[in-house]
Amino acid sequence: MKREAPRELARINEAIREREVRLIDEKGEHSGIVPIEEALRRAQAANLDLVEVSNKSKPHVCRVMDYGQYKYEQAKKQKEAKKKQKQIVVKEIKIRPRIDQHDYDFKLNHALKFLEHGDKVKIIMQFRGREMAHKDLGRVVMDRIIADLGHLAQVEQEPRIEGRFMNMTLAPLPAAQRKKKESQRTAPGTEARDSLPPPENVLLPPDDDESEGTWEADGPDKVEAAETPWIEDPSDNE
Repeated sequence: MKREAPRELARINEAIREREVRLIDEKGEHSGIVPIEEALRRAQAANLDLVEVSNKSKPHVCRVMDYGQYKYEQAKKQKEAKKKQKQIVVKEIKIRPRIDQHDYDFKLNHALKFLEHGDKVKIIMQFRGREMAHKDLGRVVMDRIIADLGHLAQVEQEPRIEGRFMNMTLAPLPAAQRKKKESQRTAPGTEARDSLPPPENVLLPPDDDESEGTWEADGPDKVEAAETPWIEDPSDNE
């Protein structure tokens, strides 16, 4: 496969195919509209190049300058512009609907750090076993996360179900909105947060592969309330 030759930043000297051009001399002064032959003669007399700096006007604008220096300055500008561009990074945080308070706070702090750094955060909640029948409780945890991060983030993608997963994406707030939200905060525990039940109080029936008397989550989201027994409803025996 043939590689394309690098494209020049601008046409120079004899590569300029215009009959006349709007000329700027080596001192930066406008010389008006002159024939291309006259513009080339002036550039050669100054031992410089005739560079087409704009082809959007009629006639095209050309300038007498050192083309090597021009290319260096343009490359430097592009490098500086690239440095200022922020690369968007999406960080993933995985949770369970039966997450306990300790793990919830731990992962919330990670989300806070990511958002403060300017990264987006994707929350991934996995449902297992009988949790699939209680996805509304997973939404409760998602809503709590939205409330707790409301001063730093906005919901870019609302929580949605994808098979055994519920996903949502949070994006950092613009600086102005973030400052406004911060000023409106009264205390670490806001009304929005207090209105949602703590995640460790969300109890679900035990999965088939768990013990009959108690339940606990697998992995890092191990539930502290695992000693809470599952109370059988007496009406089931009637």
